[in-house]
Amino acid sequence: MTSTSSAQPLNLAQQLLQRHLVSGELTPGSEIALRIDQALLQDVLGTLVMLELEAMGLDRVHTEPSVQYIDHGLVQADNLNAETYLFLKSACERFGVWYSGPGNGISHPVHMENFGVPGQSIVGCDSHTTAAGALGMLAIGAGGIEVAMAMAGEPLYVTMPKIWGIKLEGQLPDWVSAKDIVLELLRRHGVAGGKNTMIEYYGPGLAHLSAMDRHVLANMGTEMGATATVFPSDEETRRFLASRGREADWVALAAEPGCHYDLHETLDLSQLEPMIALPSSPDNVVTVREAAGQPLHQAYIGSSGNPGFRDFAVVAEIVRGKQVADGVSLDINPSSRQVLTSLIEQGYLADLVASGARLHQAGCNGCIGMGQAPAVGLNSLRTVPRNFPGRSGTREDSVFLCSPETAAASAIQGVITDPRTLDMPYPRPQEPVQVKVDRDMFKAPLPLEEARLKALQKTDNTPALPELSPLPHRLDIPVLLVTGDNISTDDIMPAGQRVLPYWSSVYASAPFTFEAVDPTYAERADSTRTQGGHAIIGGANYGQGSSRENAALVPRYLGLQVVVAKSFARIHWQNLICFGALPLTFTREQDNALPAEGDRLVIEDLYEQLECGDTLTAHVPGKGELTLHHGLSPRQRELIAQGGVINHLRQRHA
Repeated sequence: MTSTSSAQPLNLAQQLLQRHLVSGELTPGSEIALRIDQALLQDVLGTLVMLELEAMGLDRVHTEPSVQYIDHGLVQADNLNAETYLFLKSACERFGVWYSGPGNGISHPVHMENFGVPGQSIVGCDSHTTAAGALGMLAIGAGGIEVAMAMAGEPLYVTMPKIWGIKLEGQLPDWVSAKDIVLELLRRHGVAGGKNTMIEYYGPGLAHLSAMDRHVLANMGTEMGATATVFPSDEETRRFLASRGREADWVALAAEPGCHYDLHETLDLSQLEPMIALPSSPDNVVTVREAAGQPLHQAYIGSSGNPGFRDFAVVAEIVRGKQVADGVSLDINPSSRQVLTSLIEQGYLADLVASGARLHQAGCNGCIGMGQAPAVGLNSLRTVPRNFPGRSGTREDSVFLCSPETAAASAIQGVITDPRTLDMPYPRPQEPVQVKVDRDMFKAPLPLEEARLKALQKTDNTPALPELSPLPHRLDIPVLLVTGDNISTDDIMPAGQRVLPYWSSVYASAPFTFEAVDPTYAERADSTRTQGGHAIIGGANYGQGSSRENAALVPRYLGLQVVVAKSFARIHWQNLICFGALPLTFTREQDNALPAEGDRLVIEDLYEQLECGDTLTAHVPGKGELTLHHGLSPRQRELIAQGGVINHLRQRHA
């Protein structure tokens, strides 16, 4: 990756940002405000968004469309998830939001088929909202509180990213597909390599990538930390929309000739081979041939990481007439009703079932640890976007990320297998010319006057949000936890069937906070709530992964005041600020090891220091002085002073 100078004419990313710019300048590193057209919610984080809209006193959402999807919490092991559906449906009726019920499918591909419009902007309370960039949308994942603000008509504030142009040349060889492209990029650049960048793909290689192939790349740009990913809106985009009866929504979008990028890279698709991410990070990538021969327990097909019709159909053709190896579970997780219907109509579902595959409902399922959890320590090959420890639902898991081709080849061989070694021609299934997109499966927003009469259908598991007080002028707090690098939001607030149904309640989910890192944290943290709170010391890329805002909100409720880390993932950094917690970074490498668990962190004259520059001074009694960087904009300093976004909006409206 090489640096280039930025100049006019505009690349596509700059065009989209300029079109939606409310304030600020397109200078990398500065704060900009963006007008948001659409909003996407999923169920387990959408509950908090709806409670935030209630806390703001909102009458009607401003983004159109705003769509609430039920796709994560589908396992109804007790009453909690079913009651969440009822709450969310009532909230959609009250605030003017489209409702997509359980079984319709995963939010990202379903939204792309039904509502995605090239050139529009979208923000979602799921980090993989970036997938909509496959259609040429300005698509950004954010914490739920920022999504709620956008739905209330507020702009979305982000750090202006550098634009990273990736020119695709050549054509993928047989047995190599879109997942292998993004895994190769993760191998090169790591899980933080795209932080504060917006990736723009272009070049002649795009002609060979379908809209859903592009979805895979746009979806998993998040795994590199990218703010967004965008593709041109071209003839393939037109074909995709036309096949779903939506050609009228198509518009051509492309970079202007002669444009420049802040960063640039060329990728020759013809030189790629099947890739696989080893446990337990998306960037722990090697070639499949290097991992070949390891035993297999599970092969998992589906998720927003490979949601297209061909991702399932190619597996069906590989296993046709064969049997899944003894001891291997081949799990099929359709991404949408449309995909499932097409698989049935084309006969592919029969091929899968005949091979011994297990069929699950359309949704996120095992990707978020809701079912299909593997046995402890046994290898699970998955086409999902992430393999963080424990994300599968099994604490001591061994999850690999790979393409559908690699997963299918391995399932029938019983060991990790390079699909190029199969004795068969490479299957190239064709998507149906027309795909039925049925809006009847959605509940449209009610008229305003009717909506105003609706009440939220709340339960004990959907209590009001806690009141959060601003940080004091003087902090003298204990360091309660010290973590390593790449702590994910899964580490902070776990998912899975045991915990995820409680996400709608800050209070019920609090006991699970950081349990995989330190099971004593929640109890110790709770004891600091009335004693001035506490601090956490983190490593590099703190808060990577999911956008889940409860990974910031729940520790804040438990007394978290300050997190000092080597560096932060973008969304989690912003989530901390939105809930009034202060994220700080070390300015000197030697200071990283200075604060230890049990030490105290003292910051005098906090607000005066925040106003005086980008750094502040803190003390660790008995050890020394720290110079810490905050990098807060004037707007963010105001949020900290007011105790977070909700307090800020209440005060402004008052």
